[in-house]
Amino acid sequence: MKSEMNYFTFSRAEWATFHAHNFASVTDAELSSLRSLNDEVSLDDVKTIYSPLRHLIHIRYRDYLQAEFNLSQFLGVRQPPHPFIIGIAGSVAVGKSTTARLLQLLLSRAYPDKRIQLITTDGFLYPNAELIKRGILDRKGFPESYDMNLLIHFLNNVKNNSGIVRAPKYSHQIYDVVPGESDIIDHPDILIVEGINVLQLPSQEPIYISDYFDFSVYIDADPTLIEQWYLERFGMLLDTAFTDPTNYYYQYAIGDREAAFKMARRVWRDVNLKNLNEYILPTKNRADVILHKTAHHLIDEVGLRKF
Repeated sequence: MKSEMNYFTFSRAEWATFHAHNFASVTDAELSSLRSLNDEVSLDDVKTIYSPLRHLIHIRYRDYLQAEFNLSQFLGVRQPPHPFIIGIAGSVAVGKSTTARLLQLLLSRAYPDKRIQLITTDGFLYPNAELIKRGILDRKGFPESYDMNLLIHFLNNVKNNSGIVRAPKYSHQIYDVVPGESDIIDHPDILIVEGINVLQLPSQEPIYISDYFDFSVYIDADPTLIEQWYLERFGMLLDTAFTDPTNYYYQYAIGDREAAFKMARRVWRDVNLKNLNEYILPTKNRADVILHKTAHHLIDEVGLRKF
């Protein structure tokens, strides 16, 4: 174990000693169903990395419920606990979605009597038409491309047990918010919120997304590796899009492949890498846990915030 700044840093082997002997059963088929395109996660990852993480979340959740009960006792008012909200942040193509879905599965196994739900912040991007109107389509993913007021309103309603809450639905197939469709969040006990922007602190805002979080995870990796994963994923998307004219990637799939990859490398350099360096990476040290990845998406180190 290393101690640096605000974090304890554990090697993969050290982290595995924390409750890994009692990991939830997950099958290869289940891992395949929740694995994002071009991401890698194994049963050993479940046992070595995610089972201890799930146990840490259990400890934090137990303490959270006790604090909620103590507050009710102090106020003399009985009320159901507010949802426990987990934020998962990191770059595009780093594997946030896989981590979010795997944690949802593990927590559902750990708490079969509780409702564990998952939402991404992609749906809170402004629709492409609005981004074009504002002249910021080329900054899609940057802080100004999100309807932050709507996202904060959504989280406030969820946290305050305001009933069934709807969130805009995003489709990566059409690369846009889906008109008239929504994801439904229905009285979750635990809500996982995944997105590149969940730990950001927009300037001159009275409240931030992370103010609603009770636990947070940042997925970290060297930008050179993330670029490699991004381009590999882009190639896989081209391979699956050429038969579907409605797919956003169809136009690139049926065209010149070298030109398509040239465009993808430009998007990585001018949009995703810039967004990572300026707005996403600076939020890393706000997370409770940092999962650091190396080649092949292998998590080699885990950082645990001291305080």
